[in-house]
Amino acid sequence: MRLRSLAWGVVLTVTASSLAVLPASAAVQWTDCKLEGNEKPEVIKGSECATLQLPVDWRSPNGPTFGLEIARRTGKHSTGVLIFGPGGPGDSGVDRIKTGIARFSPELQDRFDIVSFDPRGIARSNPVKCTTSLYAAMPSPLVRNQAEFGALADYNRRLADDCRRHTGPLYDHVDTWQTVRDVDAIRRALGAAQITFHGGSYGTPLGAQYAETYPHRVRAMVLESVLDHSLATPRQFLDPQAASIQDSFDEFVNWCDRTTTCALHGQDVRARWADVLARSGNKFNASFVVFRMLYGPQWNALATTLQRGVIPTPPPPTGELVSYTFAPFCQDWSLRIGTYREYDALLKHLARANPDMPYPGQLMAISACLGLPKANNPQHRLDVKHLRTPILLANARHDPATAYAMAQNVQRQLGRDGVLLTYEGWGHGSYSKSECMQQTIDRYLIDRKVPKRGTTCAAVPPTG
Repeated sequence: MRLRSLAWGVVLTVTASSLAVLPASAAVQWTDCKLEGNEKPEVIKGSECATLQLPVDWRSPNGPTFGLEIARRTGKHSTGVLIFGPGGPGDSGVDRIKTGIARFSPELQDRFDIVSFDPRGIARSNPVKCTTSLYAAMPSPLVRNQAEFGALADYNRRLADDCRRHTGPLYDHVDTWQTVRDVDAIRRALGAAQITFHGGSYGTPLGAQYAETYPHRVRAMVLESVLDHSLATPRQFLDPQAASIQDSFDEFVNWCDRTTTCALHGQDVRARWADVLARSGNKFNASFVVFRMLYGPQWNALATTLQRGVIPTPPPPTGELVSYTFAPFCQDWSLRIGTYREYDALLKHLARANPDMPYPGQLMAISACLGLPKANNPQHRLDVKHLRTPILLANARHDPATAYAMAQNVQRQLGRDGVLLTYEGWGHGSYSKSECMQQTIDRYLIDRKVPKRGTTCAAVPPTG
């Protein structure tokens, strides 16, 4: 097995203003990534993996540590480091490097050492683990009275205690504030004075907070499918997200009306979905499945599913313990609701505003955090200054998961330090949706050529 080591002759500091100093590590040992699960040797060939021992809590850097798993592929003509910030929360950056590197164009793969990681608490990096039977008993977010509201909060506290017991001290430190420091530790380990960063979805607040904290370390930054971490209240958070799901469903209906290959062409698609939802035993889960099918978007599959009239139910988790990837969210967002009356009013408001999709998937951001302590890294308006290159935001006009309105709001917060590139099409994610998007983003990442404000790329009809 090929072995490479990269000397780590730097001191890991936390912030310029603050916290204690972590002594330098010995060396980062890069080895060929190992085969896992159903991976194919020819697919993972060329990927290298390593483990960084980092503080569980960067506010107490001399305390316990955990292993942060990282992976890379080196470019043949590399001129720097591109760090990819995974989405989710729950996506694996190591998997992105091992088996999903095709997400990046051949030119990016040639010009950069592309590095990513499993965020703390996720996948291989000390994952948050909980008792499977307790996790499987999670109540529906669609509570119907004060008793169910209180029971949901009680359940969340029991689940948190259980996950903390099975995960260890890292459980209470999986927020983005901590992950920002992890990213800078990766930069130091790589010996890079600056990084190029590309974050997707939940990786966009990570990138934005990194730019706030270490602006002089940012060479260039793309935030794709932008999540706005300034939204302070439950309604401010849910209104744009729910509207974006309704909009994406409207786009699906319009496609079905004009496309003869749609399984529901010539039928009343909205009535069909209303009937399926009414007959569903779990309306939130049924809505969530449709929500996820709008990501691609998978319009053909969604039409066929509605034609059959049955929403598939995910299989229950197995084994004694299960990974709980949503835990970071409750440490990043304080979207507090104190009474069932407030909660019920929010549900009714969402139903009035979004007649086809009244139960947005992002409702879990409220329900799963009820009863838990205040977030470690609560919402705030961005305060990014002194960037050498403006941040490039990229968002689809019809994104069901990260509303276009949020990207616009983040651009306003960034001012002259942010430029929004718009994909006039559909789905969650935009880099791979069209040649125009990919080429514009590549030029920015490689040459720091910032597109003009107001630049758009035409929609490409989905194939899924």
